[in-house]
Amino acid sequence: MKDKEKIKSLHENKKALFDYEVLRDYEAWIMLYGHEVKSVRKKMINLKWSYVTIRNWEAWLIGMHISPYQSVGKKVRENIDSKAERKIFLHKKDIIYLAAKLKEKWFNVVPVEIYLRWSLVKVKIALGKSRKKFEKKQVLKERDLSREASKVIKEKYYF
Repeated sequence: MKDKEKIKSLHENKKALFDYEVLRDYEAWIMLYGHEVKSVRKKMINLKWSYVTIRNWEAWLIGMHISPYQSVGKKVRENIDSKAERKIFLHKKDIIYLAAKLKEKWFNVVPVEIYLRWSLVKVKIALGKSRKKFEKKQVLKERDLSREASKVIKEKYYF
């Protein structure tokens, strides 16, 4: 990362990182309206059950929740769909690759993080292979073991 680049993370999809083994990740620009950008900057977003699909050689983000901005008028706020499908912009070769992978079994494309790069809202999407139940248990065991090991090391060297 360059020193001049300013990246501010707004939301991370920890559920997707747990449910999927990330194979490749991509940076994409997301198409938002003005009031949605204000809500995203205030971190009024949720990526928990969202995913990416490809239709007509365009990538669409489905299931991302953006709460309506409070300063928007009441009539406008009632007409806002907080879970609307949003278009994301990727390179054509990436879309073709992801479309081929989505046809295979166990592969999904999920949003991992939303962040600001300079003043643009970007989304990091990842091609992931879904983990089975025993793999998820193994991940939890490894986390617990590493946590316990760090506690023992901390106690040993600080006392």
